[in-house]
Amino acid sequence: MNDSFGRFRSSEFNKMTDIYKLIEKAKRTGKIEKGTNEVTKAIERGTAKFVAYAVDVEPKEIVQHLPLLCKEKGIPCQEVDNKQKLGIAVGLPVSASSVVVIEAGDAESDIRALK
Repeated sequence: MNDSFGRFRSSEFNKMTDIYKLIEKAKRTGKIEKGTNEVTKAIERGTAKFVAYAVDVEPKEIVQHLPLLCKEKGIPCQEVDNKQKLGIAVGLPVSASSVVVIEAGDAESDIRALK
């Protein structure tokens, strides 16, 4: 049986679903910022707790610096499969290339589990 969904395996798909849920929980009970400029500023200021970016962003250069910055600052960073789903997770009617959790709220333990 084929366990892949698009280019991602089912285990990766489940992990992505968890990432979207984490973002939705942080949106409801904490504070998030949307968009690559805001995400980059939060990382550089040291206020970022968790970063997610979409792999289907074109051109790739828009988000390619985020994993490097996060690694440098020790911030958990995950890629997700779709910018439209990322936008929906943060309550936008449009896609989002990246989001950052500033205050985790009830998602604190979920973020700690990713480290």
